[in-house]
Amino acid sequence: MKKVLVALIFSIFLLVSILYNYLPKESAGIKVWRIFTHTNTFPQSNKTIVISRDSITPLENNKTFVISAYYDARESRTVRVLTINHGEDVKELYCWFYCQEDDSEYVSVKATIETHSLWFGFRYGPADVLCPEPRSCSSKHISIHWSISKNTNHVPVFEIRNRDPQPFSADFTVCISTMFGKQDNILQYIQALEMYRILGAQKVVIYKNSCSEAIGHVLDHYVSEGFVEIVPWPIDRYLRTSDVWHQSMNKENQIGYYGQLPALSDCLYRNMYRSRYVTFNDIDEIILPRHHQTWHDLMKDLEKDYPNAAVYLIENHYFPKNITVPDFQAAFPKNVPGTNILQLVYYEPEQPNVYNNHKMIVNPREVIQISVHFASKTRSVSVDVPNHIAGLHHGRAPKQPNLPQTSLIKDTTIWKYNSSLIMNVNEVLRQLNLH
Repeated sequence: MKKVLVALIFSIFLLVSILYNYLPKESAGIKVWRIFTHTNTFPQSNKTIVISRDSITPLENNKTFVISAYYDARESRTVRVLTINHGEDVKELYCWFYCQEDDSEYVSVKATIETHSLWFGFRYGPADVLCPEPRSCSSKHISIHWSISKNTNHVPVFEIRNRDPQPFSADFTVCISTMFGKQDNILQYIQALEMYRILGAQKVVIYKNSCSEAIGHVLDHYVSEGFVEIVPWPIDRYLRTSDVWHQSMNKENQIGYYGQLPALSDCLYRNMYRSRYVTFNDIDEIILPRHHQTWHDLMKDLEKDYPNAAVYLIENHYFPKNITVPDFQAAFPKNVPGTNILQLVYYEPEQPNVYNNHKMIVNPREVIQISVHFASKTRSVSVDVPNHIAGLHHGRAPKQPNLPQTSLIKDTTIWKYNSSLIMNVNEVLRQLNLH
């Protein structure tokens, strides 16, 4: 009888253990679901966990595209998952935290979706999926799903970055987004990259959708040097992309400028703890100090003048490519295609009652959301840097093509870099066998 009683107690204990491990339980509003630890597969299915290495990963319904996940403890223990969402159809998402070293179980938490303020009328745009991290969980990976527990064919898993910040590897990083099309403006591309280097940048991050073979050859050179980092950006595999800024200009497309806004957001968080400052501009734009020689010297004074600022807005000036001066026309080989920015020293005056765009130098650790021309959400203030301190040299097609040259404003600030720029660019052209 005693043996039967012991066997019965053992059987009850075993049954309770099985139920505990394989049935869902609730605690403080968090549902916990067990996964078979020896195979990393979901219960009652044969669906394996897939760790995504892509820069854009569609979820199964193609209404949400995950870019990357970043730990963000500035306000609370949160993982900020950067996504591209369909504005009308995505209302609820869940974060799956993998709290075990072997990703053998996940904890599911309802997310808060923070839609960025500007989508410029397009149906898809950037949104931050905010995932409060459960207590006693220091997850290295996370998944995003529209269900708290639904089994699917594949649930992509994303690495959580920025959890263990390292010392800065750069004082200045330039974020370029997005590169698309088949332009062949080799000279201006190399001049811009060398100007960034002269001004003090240690890294340039380019979100590349496409480029010409010749520009690709140039980028390969800078990647091999470690100066340029290329983030593949195949946004047009998933969405109809536009090369204009507002949906009203092209109503058939789903997202603007090849996903420029989410690319900028990723560049902000990617470099948040790698770089002391981050600048946001296009490859045809250069932030030029008027009196200082480098960005380092410029920022040293700006921080003194604006101690509470984290975003420094630099006024844009259009230098039309059709208005050139003869100076420095022989500085580079004639067979190299592209615009010589040393010959662009006239910019258009501001148009009355038209907002003049800005580009930025930011302290990324004080910025939460970024847009093209300003920081849309910050923990500190933004300041307009006076034009006599710094300006944006933007060499492009004219914005006001009917203006006579006599109406333009002469600005030769870029000439103070002419010796270094000419020497550096010609050395790169030599290494590329273009000299």
